[in-house]
Amino acid sequence: MLSVIPISEALGLVLENFGTRTKRIDSVSLQQALGRYLAADIIAQEDVPAFDRSTVDGFAVRSADVRGCSDSIPAILQKTGESIMGQACEIPLENGNCVYVPTGGAIPPEADAMVMLEFTEDLGGDQYAFYKPVAPGANLILRGEDLQQGEAILKSGKKLGVADIGTLAALGTTEVLVFARPVVGIISTGDELVAPGEKLKPGQIRDVNSDMLKAAVEQLNGISLSKGIVEDKYDALKDACKILISKVDVLLVSGGTSVGEKDNMPRIVAELGEMLVHGLAVKPGKPTIIGEVEGKPVFGLPGNPVAAFFIFDYLVKPLLLAWQGGKVEVEQVEAKITRAVSSNHGREEFILVRLDGNDAEPVPSKSGLISTVSRANAYFIIPRDQEGLPKGAPVQVTRL
Repeated sequence: MLSVIPISEALGLVLENFGTRTKRIDSVSLQQALGRYLAADIIAQEDVPAFDRSTVDGFAVRSADVRGCSDSIPAILQKTGESIMGQACEIPLENGNCVYVPTGGAIPPEADAMVMLEFTEDLGGDQYAFYKPVAPGANLILRGEDLQQGEAILKSGKKLGVADIGTLAALGTTEVLVFARPVVGIISTGDELVAPGEKLKPGQIRDVNSDMLKAAVEQLNGISLSKGIVEDKYDALKDACKILISKVDVLLVSGGTSVGEKDNMPRIVAELGEMLVHGLAVKPGKPTIIGEVEGKPVFGLPGNPVAAFFIFDYLVKPLLLAWQGGKVEVEQVEAKITRAVSSNHGREEFILVRLDGNDAEPVPSKSGLISTVSRANAYFIIPRDQEGLPKGAPVQVTRL
């Protein structure tokens, strides 16, 4: 008989026992850094931009020279040169003069503003009429305005997004220190299982969990090592677990976790290491195992694909992210269920829904039908002390 505990208590146990281990650090190229978690603060080693530059095509001026000008009373300035892209602009800018500068070009040291080309008129002989005044700093990006030397730009633990890659490129960064990707072993067990590419015989079902768990691991930057299907025999499964646990950071085994004659995982975990949890007060996912072998976590997930999906999401995902310096980001909204749902008292229950605005439509489901997860876009949890919820009841919905 299973000795169940609340799933929230199981999560606390997982993070307490395994979540605080020393994190490994890798150095990766900038091209490989997207989606990885920084292992050290990024400090700007230089100003960005490294010079004052224009944001428009036009003329660099002393703003005082065009103060008060208008369509009826233009300011007349003499062009004394042009700024060349990719070069510093050392052209002197005296009172009454202007310098042409293209977008992104460097401005003369004495300039404090740019006037857009369309607010000027070529009078010939390098003389230009200016019809619009500008304030100091107009149409300029000043040195260090984007990033200042010595500034902490990105903090350790930050998940690198597309804009972060651009920021690092602007700083001239080519290598980044990130937390190492966790290596996850995956085994499916069951004599009824066949690989997805094989033709089904009567009584057989396809192995859903191997590929699903592999995808879940890799979505979190993990590296998956899949053993595939292992037959429902004690020695074969034990040997597979022993071999794989030596190569990975965490082992996931789906199937064989309950108390039946061919449910070998409880005995295997107890013999190879220590059983920490056998049974959760949750539906689906009651026959879940959490153990420790060679100092590493072992999760025995139910063979039911829906249960395996939820238990991975609730227990394994936070651990894999913690090892990388990250944390679970949950998007929750309040909604009302569109029909009544029943539940078993004493167990929390995951209810899949189709969220449309503020309406949460429960998705009809039977045990093990993974397609119901695909049809849903969110879920909520019925507390263990409730026997269901009436139509229109408010629920806290988590987006998938």
